[in-house]
Amino acid sequence: MSSQTTLTSTLPLNNTIPIPRLHLGVYQVSGRACSSAVTFALEAGYRAIDSAEWYGNEKEVGDSINAFLEKHGEVKREDVWFTTKLQNNVGYEDTRRKIKASVKRCGLGYVDLYLLHSPIGGTRKRLECWRAVGDAIEEGEVRAGGVSNFGVRHLQELLDSNPKVKPAVNQIEVHPFNTQTAITDLCKKNDIIVEAYAPLARAMRAKHPKVVELSKKYNCTWAQLLIKWSLQNGFVPLPKSVKQERVVSNADVDGFSIEEADLQALRALDEHLVTDWDPTDVD
Repeated sequence: MSSQTTLTSTLPLNNTIPIPRLHLGVYQVSGRACSSAVTFALEAGYRAIDSAEWYGNEKEVGDSINAFLEKHGEVKREDVWFTTKLQNNVGYEDTRRKIKASVKRCGLGYVDLYLLHSPIGGTRKRLECWRAVGDAIEEGEVRAGGVSNFGVRHLQELLDSNPKVKPAVNQIEVHPFNTQTAITDLCKKNDIIVEAYAPLARAMRAKHPKVVELSKKYNCTWAQLLIKWSLQNGFVPLPKSVKQERVVSNADVDGFSIEEADLQALRALDEHLVTDWDPTDVD
C-alpha cells in the first residue's frame, strides 16, 4: 500500500488555507522520544505535527522540524504544518502572551493552527481567549484558529458571538467507539473541520471482533482500518506513535477503501468510549 496520496493530500479550511489530511500526535511524548518521533514522521512524508502548551514539547517539535528543513532544503517551512494549543482559558491578555511564547518556543516563526485546548473557564473567558486568537491571526503570529474539546453549546456560543469569524477546526476524540455525532454534525453544517484525536482509541478496542473481521477483509492492520475510517468520514486523524515502523504503517492506508456498509458497521460500535478526558459538556 502506498502512503503518497494521504500524506500529500489536504482539505481546505474555512479560511481557504489547506490543512494536511494526516497529522502525527505527540501527546504525552517528551524529550528525545518526541524529537525522534517527529523526525520519523517527517522522513516518512508526514507534513503536520500536533503539539500543545500542555504537552511541554513545543520546543522539541520545533527543533526537529527546523533540523529536518535544514537537511532537506527542498522542503520549506510553509510545507510543514505545526499546531499548538492554549493550556488554560484565563483571558485576552494572557492568551496573547501565551501565543507569543508558543511562537518563540517552537522557533518556527509562526503557528499554523492555534487552538483553545478546552472550553473550561466559562463563557466570558472563552470569548476573550477566542478574540485573542483572532488578533494573533491578524498580527501574522497564527495562520488559522480553532478549538479543541468544544461541545455543541460551546461551538454555538462562538458562532453566535461573531458569525464572520468561525473556528476553522474542532479537535475532539473521535473513533468508531466514540462517534460524537451531534458535535461532528454541527461542525459539518458550519464548515468546521473535525480533527480526530485518539483515532485508534488508544488500542483499547484493537481486538474487537468487528475490527478484527474487517482488518482481515481489507488486509490491513487494525490501526490502518481505524485511520481509514476517520479519513473516509472527512476527519483529520492525529494518530500517535513513537515507534518508526508504526508511524510509517499508520500512514500507509491508500491501498484500500472501506465499503459504505462497513463504514456504518464501524459507526454502529459507538459506546461513547472516552479514553482520556471529555470536557465537551462543561459549563
